Amino acid sequence: MGEYIGRGRKARRAFGFDEVAIVPGRITLNPEETDTTWSLGDLEFQVPILAAAMDGVVDVKMAVEMSKLGGLGVLNLEGVQTRYENPEEVLGEISGATPDIATQLVQKLYAPAIDENLIAKRVSEIKDAGAVCAVSATPTRAGRFGRLAEEAGADIFVVQSTVATIDHISTAYETLDLQSFIDSMSIPVIIGNCVTYDVTLDLMEAGADAVLIGVGPGAACTTRGVLGIGVPQVTATVDAAAARDLYYKRTGKFVPIITDGGMDTGGDVCKAFASGADAVMIGSALARAKEAPGRGYHWGMATPHVNLPRGARIKTGTSGTLEEIMVGPARTDDGTQNLLGALKTCMGSVGAKNIFELQQAEIVIAPSIRSEGKLMQRTQHVGMWR
Repeated sequence: MGEYIGRGRKARRAFGFDEVAIVPGRITLNPEETDTTWSLGDLEFQVPILAAAMDGVVDVKMAVEMSKLGGLGVLNLEGVQTRYENPEEVLGEISGATPDIATQLVQKLYAPAIDENLIAKRVSEIKDAGAVCAVSATPTRAGRFGRLAEEAGADIFVVQSTVATIDHISTAYETLDLQSFIDSMSIPVIIGNCVTYDVTLDLMEAGADAVLIGVGPGAACTTRGVLGIGVPQVTATVDAAAARDLYYKRTGKFVPIITDGGMDTGGDVCKAFASGADAVMIGSALARAKEAPGRGYHWGMATPHVNLPRGARIKTGTSGTLEEIMVGPARTDDGTQNLLGALKTCMGSVGAKNIFELQQAEIVIAPSIRSEGKLMQRTQHVGMWR
């Protein structure tokens, strides 16, 4: 399968969220009677949405609020939360500054070394509030930080890099043996990011409890532009889902896949699940929340899978409370609020009682999905054309 892009060279066609649509079902359901729960190890979540491990998205308070709403916030252990005793002061100073001043501040933001004592403190703050605690680190620090987080009481550990593989070769530094690391942890370990069938299967065979899918689709990520690598999210999710299903058939162990990035609206979220996702990880949509530490900005992300140049700030759009964005009620008509409501309504429209049944929904290639019949939206600047 594929098309010739030149003499003797074929390329496979890949699809993103704006190029497909979900076909309504023959039977419809009351959206309130649909089940959106998903599980990770012994943990069960009512809302299949994770907040990305970005400094501008998740702090302790945001992680706690996400947990209260039934979702999961992932705290970055290599950012401001572990470099400053009182990160709120730093974040508040930057979010309230003019762009020029903010650029200078952000450039200095990551100069202080990580204080490992703050890892246990942040985990304890989240756990003491009665929330599920998920934390993230890059492979180079995962071995050390994973043990510290686990000892402090973390529930989930995420190992996240630009491109995750089982075999990473380097003579300049010691690489992380993912399988040994996972075997040494007594809590679920999520590994990411990848976009191919083979690597998804490799990570599952290494013992990953869940796999993050997505290279370069995020609003703050420049991987595709700078490095030219990545696969559009619909195709990446479909391929990863095929690996998940094969692994389950072989072993009887179900390993969730989490589509990470590229989703800005409820429609994008629904298409991720219809493509095969068991949960989704979101950054920009949740950075709009008034409770988010970035106060509506993406800036100074420390993790390498979000390669936003330090000092840059991107305004993410219409703000709202985290509750409005996650579970409504929506105050906007552009699909950026009440993401769970959108998911449940979509499930009702295709006749899917649960996430698994939504994954079986018919998808069509629809390149005109954003423009067909939208003249009035464009002229009046409403909905997706706001």
